[in-house]
Formats: sequence, C-alpha cells, structure tokens
Amino acid sequence: MEGTNPVKKKLVAVLSGGAALMLALTGCSDDGDKKLDDWAKKFCDPAQAQFKKIQDANTAMQTADSGGTDSKKVQEADSKAFQQISDAYAALAKSLSQAGAPPADGGEESQKNAVKELNDLSKGYGDLKKQVDGLDTGDKGKFADGLRSLSDGINKLNKKSEQAFKKLESGDVGKAMAGQPGCQNQKATEGAGSVSPKK
Repeated sequence: MEGTNPVKKKLVAVLSGGAALMLALTGCSDDGDKKLDDWAKKFCDPAQAQFKKIQDANTAMQTADSGGTDSKKVQEADSKAFQQISDAYAALAKSLSQAGAPPADGGEESQKNAVKELNDLSKGYGDLKKQVDGLDTGDKGKFADGLRSLSDGINKLNKKSEQAFKKLESGDVGKAMAGQPGCQNQKATEGAGSVSPKK
C-alpha cells in the first residue's frame, strides 16, 4: 500500500479544499441588516450539521489508510465517505433552497446558482462513489492509479462550484452568514491547515 499512500494524502487534501470552499462564508461579521441576518440563520443553522458530515467524511478517509491498510478497506471507507459527502451537499442545496433568495442585489441569481452547484457537487460525489466501488483492489498499482484519477475528478468539481459560491458569499450576504454560529463553528473545528484562501 506504500504506493497509494501519497495519492491518498493528495486526495484528502483536495477534499479538504472543497470543504474550505464551503466554509469561505466565515469572514468578518458586523451587525448588518436584520433581514439578511434572518436569512443567514435560516441557511446556517441546518447547514452546520452538513458541514460536520463533510468534515467527518474527510477525516474518515484520512484515517482509513495508514500506509499498510488493505486496499479493500480503503475502498470501503472512501465509498462510504463519498456517499456521506454527496448526501451532505444535497442537504445543503435543500437548506439553501428553503432559505430562499438572500435579500440583496442579485441575491436570487446567486442563490439559484449556488443551489445548482450544490446539487451538481452531490451528483459528482455520487459518481465518485461509483468509481471507487469499481476500482480493482486486487492490484495495488491499479488501485493507486484509480485513486489518482479520483482526485482529478474532485479538483474539477471544486473549480466548477467556486464561482457560484463567490457570488453568494460576496458583500453583505457573506457578512450576514459570517455572523451565524452555524457557519462560524465549522471554521474553528476545520483547523487552519485546510482553510486556505484561494487567490
């Protein structure tokens, strides 16, 4: 398994980047507008549990492979984690949809785009689950190659979603979200290492 461990670490780093993107809504908070705060609370309160599921799935994948772990066990852990992340993104899309459009300029378009991207991410991680389920665990070399191609797929998913989130999290909407504990607590638990700004 020695050959797959560096790939595994890269895969987890990429996943952490995806979670960091979702957590970019934790900026500097101010008192803001009450309507915006109410809207942010509608999204952030239920979203907190989903952020935790994504984080837990990332952690599970990280700990599943110590370098000597059986390929089949790594496959099972990754498959379960991808399903968990897929479900979490679907739930986040539902929460954002139910919260409605934020009361700000361009709020409706930003919300629609972000909901679509969250649903696309959910489908994308569902597809990754199918791919990891189909990897050949009998051949460690092939298994490592398979993991490498999965990390490329995750990179594409993250890039695809970035723009929609940037729009949603801009200006007063982002500030209102940053003031909500449901969106704040996750940053503290995620750790500084994986929450890196993308410039």
